Amino acid sequence: MIPLFLLFLFLLGCNSASNNQTVINMDSVKKNNPVYSNSDTSKVNISEDEWKKILPKDIYNVAREKGTERAFVGQYWDKFDTGTYYCAACGNPLFQSNAKFESSCGWPSFFEPISKGSIIYAPDNTYGMKRTEVMCGRCKAHLGHVFEDGPPPTGLRYCINSVILDFEKAKAAEKKFDDEKAAKK
Repeated sequence: MIPLFLLFLFLLGCNSASNNQTVINMDSVKKNNPVYSNSDTSKVNISEDEWKKILPKDIYNVAREKGTERAFVGQYWDKFDTGTYYCAACGNPLFQSNAKFESSCGWPSFFEPISKGSIIYAPDNTYGMKRTEVMCGRCKAHLGHVFEDGPPPTGLRYCINSVILDFEKAKAAEKKFDDEKAAKK
């Protein structure tokens, strides 16, 4: 019998985004995306054809086709800068960096979303597994899954694909870091 973990990794590879991961210039994505906003809370309801025109191929694969990037390759799985994570498809605020933790799973992991409305949930029974899918509360982009093996205070682990995240560093934290760095010189 095949161990469940090995089966999961095999199936993940079958439904993964491109193995040639590239870092997307989010500024160009934002410029070409009329629905991208970090402050607009209105629901996004556009056709799949429009999404295909707006989003880069790797973001489209995860957001609209429920793809998964390979573990340990995304740009945010091991990043712990202070700031906010947004939906790369629409700009909706999803997670604060202080809710991010090291889970050793290979994807960015958070213990709670930025607000109740930032994430929506759906049952996902694909590949013979019983999981809970998490999607953007504004545009319904697939983000990843939530599991009940996270740290306190929630006990949850939101396992999110890096490619569907946009990150903005906290300006105050960056200034403080730069000031401290300059003072040490």
